Amino acid sequence: MARAAALNPALSLPADVRLMQATANAVFLLAGLALCVVVLWWAARLPLLAIRAIRVEGEVQRNSESTIRANAAHRLTGSFITMDLQKSRAAFESVPWVRRAVVRKVWPMKLSVQLEEHRPVALWAMADGNDRLVNSFGEVFEANVGDVEDDELPRLAGPEGSAPLMLAMQRRLQPVLAPLGAGDMAQLTLSARGSWRIELDKGAAIELGRGSEDEVLARTEHFVRTLPRVVAKYQRPLESADLRHTDGFALRLKGVVTNVPAVAARKR
Repeated sequence: MARAAALNPALSLPADVRLMQATANAVFLLAGLALCVVVLWWAARLPLLAIRAIRVEGEVQRNSESTIRANAAHRLTGSFITMDLQKSRAAFESVPWVRRAVVRKVWPMKLSVQLEEHRPVALWAMADGNDRLVNSFGEVFEANVGDVEDDELPRLAGPEGSAPLMLAMQRRLQPVLAPLGAGDMAQLTLSARGSWRIELDKGAAIELGRGSEDEVLARTEHFVRTLPRVVAKYQRPLESADLRHTDGFALRLKGVVTNVPAVAARKR
């Protein structure tokens, strides 16, 4: 023990003194670490480390690069080191027509932004009358409807959250209805009870009823196959049809009401 104390004089000190020295060393170490953190925090916010340029790539058909920068730049916070990329991504995705943004830091002091824009394929009916847009993924988004070049986008009206389902149904129904020659689909409606309804751009309305997609499509296909014979017989254009009956459908032509074939009283 004496030899060990001679080799390490600290061991010869009383236990309470050694404890005080250890505590003091720990305090000094923590203070040094805290000082380093403060210095780094201060240095990271120096103008020298500020983002100097934003490079925008990808789809910019709906917005110019300058417009995108102007809309997103004021939402960016922090320096090249401290900037949160998730929050930066959200800043760019808040710009109208931007669906997705991938943001990367590029040395020295630059941001690289890869953009994907919404591709509008339908309108989404809102209760306040201010329609929104539906993209090719079935996502509802807000943008200036007047910026859309296609004036014949179908309108979808249904419960909140049903846009993906309705867009898929619209895509399946459109080719089935094409042989009618009664116009394209102007609006597809899904009620809260799950009943489908179509309005064609020439004014005709078709009640498709409830059921699985395959059941609704089967009824529609039967209707489309049968209708030309009835129209040829009466020489009148289609006004409305009700496919919700069990054994057939009710049909209204301009000035004519008929059942094809005999319609049961009970509806779906």
